[in-house]
Amino acid sequence: MNDPVGSPWISQERDRDRASPRGIVLLVLLLVLVAVALLSLEYQGRSDVELACGRNMVLRLQMDAMAESGLEHAKGLILHPQEITQEYWTGDLGQQLAAGSGDYYDVNVAKLSECNYRIISTAYRLQRGERIGCTTLKAELRLDPCIAYWQGTDAVIPSQVHVTGDVYCGGGLTIHGTVDGDVFAATTISGSGSIRGHRQEFVQAAPVAWPGLSPTDFESCYFLGTSRYRVGTLDNEVLRDVRLRPTSTNPGGVYYGDGDLDLKGRIEIDGMLVVRNDLILAEHCEVVIRAVKNFPALLVGRDLKMGADRQHLRLEGLAQIGRSIRMGNGEGNALRISGALCLAAGTVEETTGCELRIVAAPNKAAILIWQAPQSPRQWSPAGGAFFKYIERH
Repeated sequence: MNDPVGSPWISQERDRDRASPRGIVLLVLLLVLVAVALLSLEYQGRSDVELACGRNMVLRLQMDAMAESGLEHAKGLILHPQEITQEYWTGDLGQQLAAGSGDYYDVNVAKLSECNYRIISTAYRLQRGERIGCTTLKAELRLDPCIAYWQGTDAVIPSQVHVTGDVYCGGGLTIHGTVDGDVFAATTISGSGSIRGHRQEFVQAAPVAWPGLSPTDFESCYFLGTSRYRVGTLDNEVLRDVRLRPTSTNPGGVYYGDGDLDLKGRIEIDGMLVVRNDLILAEHCEVVIRAVKNFPALLVGRDLKMGADRQHLRLEGLAQIGRSIRMGNGEGNALRISGALCLAAGTVEETTGCELRIVAAPNKAAILIWQAPQSPRQWSPAGGAFFKYIERH
């Protein structure tokens, strides 16, 4: 049975029908708002993640740069060891490029050989006592060139000579001995000897400069900074069975002979021997000279001469000779140098039955001396360095 027109039930149905479109719009609007909110949250989340990734990338790049700074720090001090008290820089902890920055690097250095070093550099940022963004680089540094034997004029390296390190000659060089390293010459390189490195002929300039020392620099005194010290004077022409050491008034252990000097018996010097003219090893003697850090071991104005059999001379540091080394053709005569040998004008002669070994040791041969206050002279046999590899750990 149909309800009569105008009944209350029909009116209510009509009202609901008229209200339905508005309800749908509100529902759709609500869904749109929810979707927008969700999209906004997702965008914000992605932005936060990208921002965090960006910050991490910047931190990583900064720590990489800090770690590389540690490698360069070590390289500089290995190339120039004069400014440190140790034989070579073994590294340090908590180094900073800018004080108070919160960024640090630790460096560890180990000597693999006289010209090769392993360096580990670790960079990090400290926040509330915790390390973040840590980067570790491991590298091997090679000193190259590193001159063991510096020869100023045309020269011959006899078969009895063995050089471990690089060689430079300011003229033509004939090699009959062994060179375990590179050879540089102002003109040609020839001979039947063994060269285990590269040959470089007609070089325009020496890989490292001539040390440029003179016996007259040490006639009476020398300086360390502004402090003046007197040398130890050798009053007679013969030195026999003695040990010379540094003293409080002569911390470099510098001992000067004004003229020729004969060495006899057992001689041991912890310091530097300076001879104005010729140094002569007489009779059956054994001589050991160990340089004080930053000082040469031996400085001879003219010739180094050896005579009778079984004479031994061992040097640790730089040896600069004005003219020649004459081994005297003595059976069993030996000259062993750990550091560097520099000959100005002469060459190595009379080597039959003898042995001459020169090993590059840049830490021992590097010098820093003063002939006048505040006028230091630096020299090192190492002319450069490169990283053989760099690894990230």
